[in-house]
Amino acid sequence: MAAPIDSSASRISQPVAAAGGCSNDRQGVDLHLLRRRVYEFSDLSTYRQLDRLIIRAADLFLYWLIRAICSTLRWEMRGRQHLDSIIDRGHRPIFASWHTCILGATWFFRERGIVVMSSVSRDAEYTGRMIKRFGYGTARGSSTRGGGRALAEMAECLKNGIEAGFTIDGPRGPAYIAKTGAVTLARHTGQAILPFHIAARKYVELPSWDRLQIPLPFTRAAVLISEPIYVSRHASSAEVAAKQQALQSALDDLRDEGEAWRR
Repeated sequence: MAAPIDSSASRISQPVAAAGGCSNDRQGVDLHLLRRRVYEFSDLSTYRQLDRLIIRAADLFLYWLIRAICSTLRWEMRGRQHLDSIIDRGHRPIFASWHTCILGATWFFRERGIVVMSSVSRDAEYTGRMIKRFGYGTARGSSTRGGGRALAEMAECLKNGIEAGFTIDGPRGPAYIAKTGAVTLARHTGQAILPFHIAARKYVELPSWDRLQIPLPFTRAAVLISEPIYVSRHASSAEVAAKQQALQSALDDLRDEGEAWRR
């Protein structure tokens, strides 16, 4: 992408409006219940007391860690026009990025109401609670457990004007290998996949499967956005495979661009 970096805004701010209030008709009731499912904290009563304490403590620790670090970063952005083009066409974006940049993405795209797929596990309880504090929602499921149910809920969210998102190599990797959830969701809904990547100039990389990067305070960070990917509802198996490869290539290119920007 040849467009210059735009440093005029600290983030893209567009909270969900279409999915706001509820009416007394059937559609309004369904939307109200949908919003409760994806945005409210889940019930922890089935967990042991110690587990509940761990979940709540981890949730608050991560929330304040991200706020403390990411609020000091000097943000730059490239490719905002690709997000704008989706909105201008009357579509909703399906955000897709690598798991490694999840901390920066959580902060930068906060308060948009984005619903992300969250795995069914104890770890997902505290990460789910944490991101909800930043204005996200969750659909519970993963590529190995409950994925179909979660995709159906995300499709319902998109239908009702709520944006969706994936850390596309999650929940357990392998790192930098795009899974099929975003393409499947795009095909069933007609909405657009928006690949993006976040690179921090200075960071600490954890020895985890996703090579999670924690930006250092006050460093520069770039949000790199690629062209949207649309998948026809009538796409053949070969066309779907081609779109999956296009998503993989776009995210690989963005990561290379991020490394070049760092240098």
